[in-house]
Amino acid sequence: MIHTASTAAPLDFVLDGLMRRYRERVPDVDGVVRAMVAAGLVGSVGDIENDHIAFRTMGVPNLGIASFEKIFLHYGYAKRDFLRFDGKKLDAYWYAPPVARYPRIFISELCVDELSPESQRIIHSYTDEVTSDPVDSLNLDDGAAVDQFLHSPLWRTPTWEDYQRLADESEYAAWVIYNRYYLNHFTVSVHNLPDQYDTVEKFNEFLKSHGFKLNNSGGEIKISGDGLLLQSSTVAEMVDATFPLAAGGETTQQIAGSYVEFAERRVLPQFATLPEGEVCREHRRDGFETANADKIFESTFRDQTGRR
Repeated sequence: MIHTASTAAPLDFVLDGLMRRYRERVPDVDGVVRAMVAAGLVGSVGDIENDHIAFRTMGVPNLGIASFEKIFLHYGYAKRDFLRFDGKKLDAYWYAPPVARYPRIFISELCVDELSPESQRIIHSYTDEVTSDPVDSLNLDDGAAVDQFLHSPLWRTPTWEDYQRLADESEYAAWVIYNRYYLNHFTVSVHNLPDQYDTVEKFNEFLKSHGFKLNNSGGEIKISGDGLLLQSSTVAEMVDATFPLAAGGETTQQIAGSYVEFAERRVLPQFATLPEGEVCREHRRDGFETANADKIFESTFRDQTGRR
């Protein structure tokens, strides 16, 4: 069932809350926006088309995709393609918005039962604190309540030792055990920008000229097999994180936070003759590409953040 008038305000509230905190925590976001405004690409942040936002979850009882997706399904999002990432032990789905002005949603989850017994033990020592699906107790028509939920810890802060052990096997696991449902990234649609910036290749040069560091895993531009979806991303910002120590006390360490992605969705072949002014979202390549997303995930990995 698609909720329209009754849920438009809650969805707007939730998305605004996610972006507000994300911009506060990820300086690259405002840095990119300021550079775009100064160069005349957009008039303000409100002019930027948000292609999609992404969340990471743990595939354990009461959590994971099965829980998290309920929020956006309630707001009229439609579940689309399944994506599998064997090397990273991840599953994911993407969700189409109820109307085109909203971003797509990308939700991934770590297949915890595919990790080593030690990593499974560590993860469950935290996630087992969640004894029922927390989304079931939310009033999803209350945007403020959902916004608060998405920015509240679901389990205690991991110890520094546990964080490090998880990172050695799965940097995704370490990111989620600390950040929980924190917004992983938002995505600037570049294809609707002025001509000199309307491809990922051109926009990457613009970003680099302003000092932004790009994820180069698999190349700076990730290209789908059909050549119609091109993506790039910044390397995740490092943030100060305070962890308890197993022996008592605490330590503050720099860990990977979030990043910004950029997407170019080219016009589908069957619409190639449409005049440029008539091209809408439905005429462009939709969905996601496993090979592209696999490398975008690494924006928070040490091989990339070590380059900042």
